[in-house]
Amino acid sequence: MQLTILEPARPPEGRRLPAWLKRPLPTGDVLLQTRKIVAASGVATVCEEAQCPNLGECWSHRHATFMILGDRCTRRCHFCAVSTARPEPVKPDEPARLAEAVRRLGLRHVVITAVARDDLPDEGAGHFAECVRRIRDTSPECAIEVLPADFHARDELLAVLVDAGPDIYNHNQETTERLSPKIRPQARYRRTLDVLRNVKERRPAMWTKSGLMVGLGESREELTTTMRDLRSAGVDILTVGQYLRPSEDHAPVERYYPPSEFDDIAAEARAMGFASVASGPFVRSSYNAAEVYEAISRQRRA
Repeated sequence: MQLTILEPARPPEGRRLPAWLKRPLPTGDVLLQTRKIVAASGVATVCEEAQCPNLGECWSHRHATFMILGDRCTRRCHFCAVSTARPEPVKPDEPARLAEAVRRLGLRHVVITAVARDDLPDEGAGHFAECVRRIRDTSPECAIEVLPADFHARDELLAVLVDAGPDIYNHNQETTERLSPKIRPQARYRRTLDVLRNVKERRPAMWTKSGLMVGLGESREELTTTMRDLRSAGVDILTVGQYLRPSEDHAPVERYYPPSEFDDIAAEARAMGFASVASGPFVRSSYNAAEVYEAISRQRRA
């Protein structure tokens, strides 16, 4: 799960943050109204928790990303701002509260993500699935995207969530195979590919999606290999964005990619056959998710 804040604690080599990575935090009546509804639901949005620079754009287009199963993770990834601690008990009423928030907000597209819950027998798969079903019941026109942890690639747990029928199954690779052990030590590069491949094999018509961060020290050749691996696993939708360091305790930013290089990455990925590619400095895993889903769905119908 990719959670980043607006600026890194310290730009590499003492440099200032590049001009293309500076953007004011959004304000406005729509945001205030949305915040009130979200606060009343008691379910956190990643949009606010991560101080996402795309918050205003996404909320104005009626889509948002919610984080379920608490805010304490059982894993410690070196890019992620979520705290690692003993998780809270699961709240059985959370799916109903989430569904009500989605209904009241009139969302066209909702992304549901979560902390890793390795402490639970089903790692949270059942709770995730119930959230999908509740939203489907109360907001049948809303597209549902899930962004869970890897469930250790356990077939029976992946089946629980896939069979609940989300429209998009998103699972982020985050970085290259060489950097993966250092950046996300409790995950596995090949296991992520196994998850994505399993989902596609179980439900071929379901859109699969994955995201990458750049600027962690990867080479362009490694990035190309990673994108090719994802495409070989059947991934339909790819997002690529700039890694920004949450604090000095997290992995440093090794390089800031200019916008032109993100354009080159997008062109390369499209040539590999991805149905949709979003690549840019501010792109996050759920960026422009509703528009992407609608566009690729039209392609499939055509």
